[in-house]
Amino acid sequence: MPAAPRRQRGVFAVSATATIATPAPQHLQALERANRVRLARAELKRRIESGATSAAEVILECPWEAETMAVADLLTSQRRWGQTRCRRFLAQVPLSENKTIGTMTDRQRNALADLLAQSERGRAQCATPWLTDSPTTA
Repeated sequence: MPAAPRRQRGVFAVSATATIATPAPQHLQALERANRVRLARAELKRRIESGATSAAEVILECPWEAETMAVADLLTSQRRWGQTRCRRFLAQVPLSENKTIGTMTDRQRNALADLLAQSERGRAQCATPWLTDSPTTA
C-alpha cells in the first residue's frame, strides 16, 4: 500500500507538480457562444423582415442560429405578424409556440412551411384589391 503524503504543519507535501493550460473559463465560453447566437439571430430576423429570406425557408433548412429558436419568435419576425396572428396560425397545426425549430420533425417542418406558403399566396392575392380587370377612371 503506498504511503499517504506526510502532513507538515497543515500543508500536504507534494512530490510532483503539474501545470494544465486551461482555456477560458466555461462561463466565459458560454457567454461568447450566446453572443454569437444572439447576433446571428438578429441578422436572420432582419433578413426575414426585409423579405430576403422567408420563414418557410428557415424552417425547412434549419440553420445553426435557428436551431434553439422558438417557432413563435421566427413567425413574429415577419412583417405584420404579432402574437395573435402567430397563435391563430399555429392553432392550425398542433404545434406549441415554444417548440424549437431544431426539435421539429420533418412532417412538422413540411406542414408548417406549406401553411406559410399558402398564407403568403393568399396575402399576395389580397394585397392589391384595387387592381381589377376593368379599367376605372379617377
